[in-house]
Amino acid sequence: MAETLNNRGGHKILAIMSGLDHNPLELIEAAGRTSYQSRYKITKGSAEKFVEMIRNRGHESVIEHSSMTVEFNNVSRGFTHELVRHRLASFTQESTRYVDESDFKVVAPPTKNNDEKIVELELPNNEKIKVSFNDWVGLNEQMYRGLRKSDWVPEDARQILPIGIKSQIVVTSNLREWRHIFKLRTNVRAHWEIRRVMNGLLQEVKEKIPIIFDDIKI
Repeated sequence: MAETLNNRGGHKILAIMSGLDHNPLELIEAAGRTSYQSRYKITKGSAEKFVEMIRNRGHESVIEHSSMTVEFNNVSRGFTHELVRHRLASFTQESTRYVDESDFKVVAPPTKNNDEKIVELELPNNEKIKVSFNDWVGLNEQMYRGLRKSDWVPEDARQILPIGIKSQIVVTSNLREWRHIFKLRTNVRAHWEIRRVMNGLLQEVKEKIPIIFDDIKI
């Protein structure tokens, strides 16, 4: 039976690139001080002040020396279509060409009554029925599973999958580009799904490396 996921997408940070002491700020400082030939000024705790200084001055290219890899789970294909528009990043996504999507999990709008029968459909025999969002998801699931049982391979059967179908994607990008992603995708005008997930990720990175992200408001 099809399952609707009411905006339950989430994230998992897989890695944050850092220097020998496992601190991304120290890596950024070591790279950034090349410009001034001032590595002799590096001391314990100097990285935080240095990175905050270059961020406040708008020298964000230096922040690109560190990167972060994040896995997003239980998000829709609509979510991933928006995310891959950020071109300064690397993406690896669950493939509907090779993965059988018969478990059929669909991300549904969280503010709608998905059981309300509001759309009238006309059947081939001219009979008319009213269906809900969940009804349509169930019909879509039956069609997909039926095609697979009829020996349609996933890359052919996927043509009827909805944009709300559940997906997984891994993203790697430098920290400057992540700043750009957060500014766009946590904005009040962003789509509800990507905004909620990115707000959660932003909250976590604010705690892990606040100097990089604490000026971005949730």
